[in-house]
Amino acid sequence: MSVAGNLPPLDPEGYLENLNDWNETVAEALAADEGKSLTASHWEILHLLRQFYQEYELSPAMRPFSKYLRQHLGPDKARSIYLMQLFGESPAKAAARLAGLPKPDNCL
Repeated sequence: MSVAGNLPPLDPEGYLENLNDWNETVAEALAADEGKSLTASHWEILHLLRQFYQEYELSPAMRPFSKYLRQHLGPDKARSIYLMQLFGESPAKAAARLAGLPKPDNCL
């Protein structure tokens, strides 16, 4: 798979159709498609989100996402404001997309 100009197949909302297509290059391409560049702060959250998915086999909505971040990174990095600064208005949804995970079930 070549990401240079080509992303793996995405669903109509921009999420990967096949979770196995994800890698950091794909995440960077997805972010670039949104006009973002991923920093160490983004990667910390994205890798933890993928860890959550491996443990629970689901993409978390905002509350479980925040709780998990609080447990692993502390309260400052679990705050909605911090996550919105990194990922925009719907942090759980946007982070799941960049992490190559399905859209969280109860996100609009």
